[in-house]
Formats: sequence, C-alpha cells, structure tokens
Amino acid sequence: MSRHRSTGWAADLALGARLVFAGGRNGLLRTLMTAVGVGLGVALLLTSTSVSTMLDGRSERNAARDDQFFGSAQPPPGDRTLLVTAADTVYRNEVIRGRLLQPDGAHPPVPPGLTRLPGPGELVVSPALARLLDSPDGALLRPRLDHPVVGTIADEGLSGPNEYAYYLGTDQLRPGGPTMRIDHFGSESSSEGLDPVLMLLVLIIFVVLLLPIAVFIAAAVRFGGEARDRRLAALRLVGADAVTTRRVAAGEALVGALFGLLAGAAFFLLGRQLVEQVTLEGISVFAGDVRPSPALAVLIVLAVPAVAVAVAQLALRRIVVEPLGVVRRSASRRRRLWWRLTVPIVGVALLAPLHGGIDQTGGPVNQVQVITGVALLLVGVAALLPWLVESVVGRLRGGTVSWQLAIRRLQLDSESSARMVSGVAVAVAGGIALQMLFAGVQHEYVRATGHDVSRAQTIVVIDDGLAGAHPGSLAERFRTIPGVDAAVGVLDTTVSPVGWTPDEYGERPATLLRIADCAALRELAVPDRCVDGDVFRITDERPLDRANIPAPGRELEIGFRDPATTTRWTVPAGLRTVPGRTDPAGNQFTGLLVTPGALDPGTLRGLGGRVYLSMDLTRPDTIELVRNAAAGFGPVTQVQTLRATEEVTRFAQLRRGLYVGVVATLLLLGASLLVGILEQLRERRRALAVLVAFGTRRGTLSTSVLWQTAVPVLLGLVLAIGLGTALGGILLVLVGQPVRLDWPSIASMSGIAGAVVLLVTALSLPALWRLLRPTGLRTE
Repeated sequence: MSRHRSTGWAADLALGARLVFAGGRNGLLRTLMTAVGVGLGVALLLTSTSVSTMLDGRSERNAARDDQFFGSAQPPPGDRTLLVTAADTVYRNEVIRGRLLQPDGAHPPVPPGLTRLPGPGELVVSPALARLLDSPDGALLRPRLDHPVVGTIADEGLSGPNEYAYYLGTDQLRPGGPTMRIDHFGSESSSEGLDPVLMLLVLIIFVVLLLPIAVFIAAAVRFGGEARDRRLAALRLVGADAVTTRRVAAGEALVGALFGLLAGAAFFLLGRQLVEQVTLEGISVFAGDVRPSPALAVLIVLAVPAVAVAVAQLALRRIVVEPLGVVRRSASRRRRLWWRLTVPIVGVALLAPLHGGIDQTGGPVNQVQVITGVALLLVGVAALLPWLVESVVGRLRGGTVSWQLAIRRLQLDSESSARMVSGVAVAVAGGIALQMLFAGVQHEYVRATGHDVSRAQTIVVIDDGLAGAHPGSLAERFRTIPGVDAAVGVLDTTVSPVGWTPDEYGERPATLLRIADCAALRELAVPDRCVDGDVFRITDERPLDRANIPAPGRELEIGFRDPATTTRWTVPAGLRTVPGRTDPAGNQFTGLLVTPGALDPGTLRGLGGRVYLSMDLTRPDTIELVRNAAAGFGPVTQVQTLRATEEVTRFAQLRRGLYVGVVATLLLLGASLLVGILEQLRERRRALAVLVAFGTRRGTLSTSVLWQTAVPVLLGLVLAIGLGTALGGILLVLVGQPVRLDWPSIASMSGIAGAVVLLVTALSLPALWRLLRPTGLRTE
C-alpha cells in the first residue's frame, strides 16, 4: 500500500514537472521568468551569507600587515629589525594607507604583499593607487608621491582590490615619537564587541534587507500564476481530486524553484567575478572572499523549494473550492482581514516585553525575540497589502479610459499587482523604521569634538625637523594657496632647566615652548598687550604644573632630547603670566609663549610646528593643494580637517553597511518589479492586442499600465509608512528614546521607492509597445 502511495506521489509530481514544459513557448517563457525572478533573490541571499567571510578576509589581511604595536616593548636594533612609521594621507576623501620603512640590518621583516623592502626613495604601490597616479584624476596626488615606483603590492597585502596603499623606503627615520621598531608584521585578528543598541541595529538591518528578498522569492514562484491556476482548475474539472491537484502544483513549483536555484548560482558566480570592479563607501572585496557559509548555503538550497511548494499550496484555495470560477475568471470571495491583522499584532506582543530594556550598558539582546517580532511586523505589510488593494480598488469608479482600464484590471486580479509590489512596501517600511532608530540614537554615538570651526577648518601638524624656520614664513607657505583665507603659524619645541637630573626612569621635566608672532599667540592665549619681544607663560591650577614652568632668569636647554639640536636660552625678566585660550583644535596649552624678538627661531634646530588654516572647503582642490604643500615638510606631516562632531567608528560603519545593503536591495527590487511587469504584460498580450485592434490608442494603454503599477505602489507606501513608523516608534521605545517621526527619512524612502517604480515602468514600455502589434492576436 505504501509503495503504491509513493508511486502515486512520484507520478503526480512528475506530471506537474511535465506540465511546465508542455505549454509550448509560453510555458517555457513562464518558467524562464520564474527562474530569473527566483534566481535574483537566491543570488542576493548567497551574497548575504558571504558577508561574514568577506569581513573575515579583510580582517585577517589587515591583521597580517599590522605594524603599529603601541603599548608593546620594542625590540633592540638588530639584523632582523625595521623602523616603520605611518604616513597615511587623504585624496578626494579617499584614505591612502602609507608606511615609511627603514631596515636596521640585512634581514628585516617584509610586509605581506611585498617580496622585498623598497630602497630609500623607492615606492611600492597598490594596483588601484598605480592606476590613479597614472590617470588624469591623480594629477594633484603625484607631487605628494613623487618617487619612482618599483613594484606593486600583491593581494595578500591589501584589505581589498581597490584599496589605495603604498610603502616608501627611506633612510631618514629615527626611533621615538610615531616611529616604531619592529621585528615582525602581523598581530592577532580581533574585533571589539557591539553594545546592545548597536547589536539591535545590526539585527534590524539584516531583517530589513533580507525579508524583502524572501517576499520577492515567494512572489516570483507565482509568476505565470493565472495560466497555472486555469490549468490546474481544468484538472479538477476532469476528475482530479484535491490531493492530486496539490501534488501536481507542487511538482510545477519544484521545477521553477530548482531552475531558480541554478539561475541564482549562475548570477552569483557572475556577480562574484565583477565584484572587484565595485567600490561602495570605500569598501571593496576580493572575489575569493565572496564565499557563502556552507551551512547557510545548504539552508537556502532547502528553503527555496520549500517556500515554492508552500506558496503554491496556499494559492490553490480558489482552485480546490471553486475551479469553475477560476476557469471563467470570475471574482473570488473577499479576503479575510482578521488573520492578516494577527501577524503584526503578534510581532508587537513579542517586542513589548523588551520595553526600555536595551541600552548601551545593558545586558545582551534576545536576538530570536527581536528578529521574530520585527519580521512579523514587516510580514504584516505583505499580508495586509492584498486586502487593502482589493478593498480600495473595489470602490473606485469613473475616470479616464486609461484609469478605468487599470482599475478594472485591478478589480479582476488585485493579487498579482499587490504581490508584485509587496517587496517594495516591506523594504520601505523597514527602511523607515531603521532611519527612525538611527536618528533616535544618533546623539549617543555622535560626539562633539571641541573643534572651533569658526576660527580654523584645517590644521597642519609638523612633528619635527624644521631648522631655521620662522612662524611667519611657515604660514606664508600656505597663505598663497588659492582658497586659503588665512593662515597662522606656530613653532614648538620642549625645554628643560639646565642642571636638572633625570628621574628614576631617565626622564627630565619638560615644558612646551611655542614661538609665534602676536597675532598667532592670540589663538593660544589672551594677553592684555603684545609686542615683538614679549614672553608669556600659561599655567593651569595644578601646583605641579606651576612648579614646572620656568621662572624669569632661569637658564633652559631647548631641544634637550637630542644633543645635536640643543640650545641654551635664559628666560627674560619680563615674563608675564596670561590666561590660556583653547586653540581651534580644542586643546588647552600650558607652557611658554615666545615672540621671535625674544628668541630667534632661525638659530634653533629640530623644531616642530603647526599651521591653523581658515579656508574654503567647498573648493575641492584647495585641501589637496594644502596637503601637497604640507608634504614638502616630510611624508609624516599631518593635515587634520576640523569637524564640530564625529561619529563613533562602529556606528559610522553600520551606516555605511546599511547604505551598501540598501543599494543591493533596491537593485533587486527594481529587477523584480521589471520581471513582474513583463510577466503580467506577456499574459495580457492578446487582450492588449485586441484593444489596439478596436482602436484604443497606444498612449492610453501605456498610461493604464502606469496606473496599474502606481495604484498598488501608492497604497503599499501608505501602508508601509503606517507600519514602518509604528515599528520605528516601538524600536525607539525599546532603547528608551522618545518617539519622533523622522519626516525627511520617510519622504526620502518613499521618494526612492516611487522613483524605482517610475524607472521600472519606463523600462517596460518598449516591451508593451511590441505586444501591441497585430501579431499579438496569434494564439496556440
């Protein structure tokens, strides 16, 4: 008996599979549409499961080339040691990783990606940086890296294929300060954990980005659903029982799902080969890093056919109950609302116990509870949309011919249109909720820097090496750059009283000394009066600090840390104590302030310096010219752009990841909408051709197609805004933040969705015009 039953199952499934190919060209086209639709979703799911391997690959390569071991004891110089210092720079808002390398002996460590160290003045660059330097776009960067290129960095030495990086050989490094001595490259790959609020953001991002894909796959397996329903209804009318019909439907769905898996694998492999050509928000990945997690890949392979069969079974209700109505294309019974409301209500019930229980210092988040609750709320959009479309279009009457054609079509079959745009609605609802959550917690992760951007927008910091410099000439070097409105230069060094012996750690008490003219000194202090030749001191309230500031008549050693640059100087009797002033970078200075008339900087060596620049940041070339001028003092000279606020790194990374994910999801949704519209047009080709034959204008039909897409989308947006703001408010309550509607985000998400729909509809018009030819009346 069981053998006969299993044979019956196999025969019914095989019949369903044969029906897929027995429909002639139309059947093959339906299968192709389904395979493409499902394949797009599968490809993005496979890409999503590769995120962990992509991040792990970047992290491992970054750890393998690490050379900044701050806080660790440095090895003594030897045959296998190396001096290294960071020399990063920025070009057109792109960070360029740079390192200066100087070997101590004949067998120094070599960083990953290099076969040997570059010699003094030689440059080894990444392939992306080499292309930039050779292109017209790199014209303003070439003066900064004006050295012969002797090689390129291999993949194992880069975080991504489009990373800008270089190694420059030198013989001018000295230990101390930013320069470190190392005997190896690489450190343990580690990452800082996420606080509960950031973990909540990560969970919501994954749900919001992946759920529309699942909704789309569920919709894609129903492509060609009208013809399939009529075919299965015919089987019921000729005697097939309900169980047999369901098995046949399962066979058809399995074939489409299997072809979709194959198409998805093909799309994934094709996209994997092209991924190295794409850089989003400074992130690029190697094709070899795009590897799906084996366990998740198996889950996708099993889940997609299961979803296809489940959707096919749910769609058989009309066929099993009223097959004659399906054949005649008559209206079916109205959709029930109660169970559709139950879905989001259960989601709210799951999230309610977490009220106010998630903060930055709290315990771990119940991930299953959060994911399930958010997913149910978003699924509620897809569940409620068909009922909403049916209820609204059923009450619409009158209007232009194109409007009536569109509304009548929706009245006859609102399910297909609602199913087609449900993914967009879910994405918009999730996007609105995420933006509200980001905006609500942003103040916790965006911090004031203390920079006074009204006084200066950029600071050039020169560590040391200046000899015979004058603060006025230092500033003049930048003041002549187009776009620089003002420049203030300050020289700095350290001083120590003569005769003071080092402490038990070999350190002598040191005081910071800065040399500048009176205009520049007013950026650091508030003197009652100032003329060239004056000397000031700034102290804070700490007794130890007051004791370390030299008194008048005290003989000091300037630049005492390096005997080759040490100069003696006596503090003048006219030393005055003045209040300090926070500089534009937010730093409070204590020490000696000296004008050039009291201490000639031309007699000093080994000075450092900083230049405060007020400039027009709207001119992109200005900051690059400033960086080029700063590079003339040495590759380790820093150019710092001042900002009133800054984001916590992890929060900024999540924003960037959300942007990348939204771009990928929108591309998928756009492709899904296009495939869905084309499938609907293909099924209606004879009706459209008949209308044209009877004199209906092509413009009227084109407009009707636009209305047929726009009405469900508009209703979907209304529903998405409602549930999206509700979800956003719930999430804000979970993290203990006041509920505020983020209207700019709501408008932007709705506008993006509307733009996607308009673009996709425009792309479908050429296919519509081809279907309006008289050949569309031909049938098989």
